[in-house]
Amino acid sequence: MTKLLDEKHPMKGLLVDDDELYARTLQRSLARKGIETEIALDAASAIARAREYQPDFALVDLKLGSDSGLALIEPLRALRADMQILLVTGYASVATAVESIKRGADDYLPKPATVPTILRALGLEAPAAAEDTSATDDTMTPLSRLEWEHIQQALAETEGNISAAARLLGMHRRSLQRKLAKRPGPERRWIDE
Repeated sequence: MTKLLDEKHPMKGLLVDDDELYARTLQRSLARKGIETEIALDAASAIARAREYQPDFALVDLKLGSDSGLALIEPLRALRADMQILLVTGYASVATAVESIKRGADDYLPKPATVPTILRALGLEAPAAAEDTSATDDTMTPLSRLEWEHIQQALAETEGNISAAARLLGMHRRSLQRKLAKRPGPERRWIDE
């Protein structure tokens, strides 16, 4: 791994995410790597924080409540042309990846992005060796976790109505209730180390 900072000029980042728990956890994980970060929970505060904090990079969530992280790329780039902008999303698609790069994002990462993935995207850590398949830092998000997040999104869109969420997901209401009873276990590893 390359040196993340020098004593006089630590690397500074801006984490833009409406999920405060995720942002705080990621902030602590990056601090352990010597990277200072500020958090913005919405688009307006992201611009204000970037203006006063002048971060070296911004990690921007695609969905920010009713705002889109895509709309933040140009204003952030205007504030500091050399800022690295990484767009992250739990709803990755080729179309949004292409759109984010067209608008000027430096990289597009699936959420939750691991610290090693973020460091590699920022050019602060050497890429994992191609022949090293035993590396566990960059494993994909477990399917059970993705399914759980997808279910939670459907519940949020239907304001907690299980029958409506089940219809939206194309499954029987009782099947959804069984899945809700089997919440995936805690997965600290997906952010740390």
